[in-house]
Amino acid sequence: MTAPDGEAGIALARTKKPDLVIMDMGLPVIDGWEATRRLKADTLTRGIPIVALTAHAMTEDRQKCLDAGCDAFEPKPLEFSGLLTSMRLLLSRKDIN
Repeated sequence: MTAPDGEAGIALARTKKPDLVIMDMGLPVIDGWEATRRLKADTLTRGIPIVALTAHAMTEDRQKCLDAGCDAFEPKPLEFSGLLTSMRLLLSRKDIN
């Protein structure tokens, strides 16, 4: 599933309840930081792990994503093996809870 913007992504996550969200932080309408905050504030979606995907790759950018509620951070250009590792880790934690 994909969403064209943050607002649609929030609606999609609320209806489909995916196992994991890969959040582009540069989304239009509602950016990824705000979409993440809203998903984590919602009882229906707060348990969904979120991986931040962004071209903003500085240490403070990583912290900004984590502060918004993202569970992991993957900078662009994407290193696919890193994304897979983050996804496996987050999904294994979800299985434990």
